[in-house]
Amino acid sequence: MKDEGLVFNVQRYSVHDGGGIRTIIFLKGCPLACPWCANPESRKAVKPTFWIKNGKKEKIGEWRKADDLVDEVMKDEIFFRTSGGGVTISGGEVLMQADFASKLLKEFHQLGVHTAIETTGAFPLDHIKKLTPYLNQVLFDLKIMNPNRAREVIGIDVSYVKENLEFLLAQEHIDVIPRIPLIPGYTTHIQNLEAIADYVKSLGIEEVHLLPFHQYGSSKYEYLGWNYTMKDVPTLSAAEIDNIKKIFEDKKVQTNIDGLE
Repeated sequence: MKDEGLVFNVQRYSVHDGGGIRTIIFLKGCPLACPWCANPESRKAVKPTFWIKNGKKEKIGEWRKADDLVDEVMKDEIFFRTSGGGVTISGGEVLMQADFASKLLKEFHQLGVHTAIETTGAFPLDHIKKLTPYLNQVLFDLKIMNPNRAREVIGIDVSYVKENLEFLLAQEHIDVIPRIPLIPGYTTHIQNLEAIADYVKSLGIEEVHLLPFHQYGSSKYEYLGWNYTMKDVPTLSAAEIDNIKKIFEDKKVQTNIDGLE
């Protein structure tokens, strides 16, 4: 386990990233290149990023000691206890700092706090095994199921995704929630949605959460000086989302519109 990690945000009073009221710890670093990423400042290596916001240069990412971070987050304990909430570790991709995430989760677990992570399963199985003893819940993204397309567009190895998800489902103490970001032109092709529906159905999964595309992170690309290729992509209509829901429900997989990615 690692005592220090790079954190770029601590968000309190979240209700979209696990049950109840939660505090989310966002870890820096992600190997993927999703064009729709809402937290582009988290991407690439585990090192601080700089952007220009309101004419000022700002550093994104601060090295934090696990014990100090736990002390800070536990100030919210009353909200966890009264709402059935807890702590969610997100990113970036949490598995990129698996040793530090494991240290944090262990400390929260020992304090009796409900623990969750958000992950894409982008790393070999040994990374997630470091976390599972201390996890209550995993919010697991399924994006593009065609191996060649997934590697080309976002740089993910689908074999890692499947191995991680199937391992997590075998852990009886962990509640696994598959989540599907609905990204026009990428994840919403009917062949991709049907592939996801067939896959989760084969695993005995009865419900998935759908995360409709939004433009909330678009300004961050300007701050970073990066090109944002999704700026003209419209959000999905209610009818389009209903049609997507029907693909899953026709296969006896229930859907839940679960906030936004």
